Amino acid sequence: MILVPRHTPGVTIERALSVFGYDHAPHGHGEVSFSNVRVPVSNILLGEGRGFEIAQGRLGPGRIHHCMRLIGAAERALELMCRRALVRKPFGRALSEQGVTRERIADARILIDQARLLVLNAADRMDKVGNKHAKREIAMIKVAAPNMACQVIDWAMQLHGGAGVSDDTPLAHMYAAARTIRFADGPDEVHRNQIGKLELSQYLVKA
Repeated sequence: MILVPRHTPGVTIERALSVFGYDHAPHGHGEVSFSNVRVPVSNILLGEGRGFEIAQGRLGPGRIHHCMRLIGAAERALELMCRRALVRKPFGRALSEQGVTRERIADARILIDQARLLVLNAADRMDKVGNKHAKREIAMIKVAAPNMACQVIDWAMQLHGGAGVSDDTPLAHMYAAARTIRFADGPDEVHRNQIGKLELSQYLVKA
């Protein structure tokens, strides 16, 4: 990993990238080109060949941070869903009186608390044995939390009708953020593959 100051000759920011149509600046991503860029060797971080080590050092804490924020977003979505269900009365009957609404609210609560306990367990493992030895738990929450949030937010959007996909509520933006986390810091498929390998390794016959 190498530090390259923004105004170094040859560095060009081509464009800012949007996510689901939302402007992610300044904390999002952009397309940057480098043409014959030169910086001092002292700009190398930690040492040559150690970039992956640096990246891995933040991935565990970064992933659990994503998951904690997703739980918060899901809680907010559930709150909005409940409040909407109590006041919206199509055909003279509150949505909260419909079985499907209550079922989704119940399932949302179950999914959120399941994810919360998984994240708490991963945090506990990270504290006790370190990020490397908690990789299975970290991988599990990185799959579970974004998928949970996407589902809960989707139910909240559905209950709000057209307002749920507009900027009149925060739900559309929350969904875009939650969906993005399903591949940020590693896609679902990579984490599931790792979890599967770790499980199988317990049953391998040692020669």
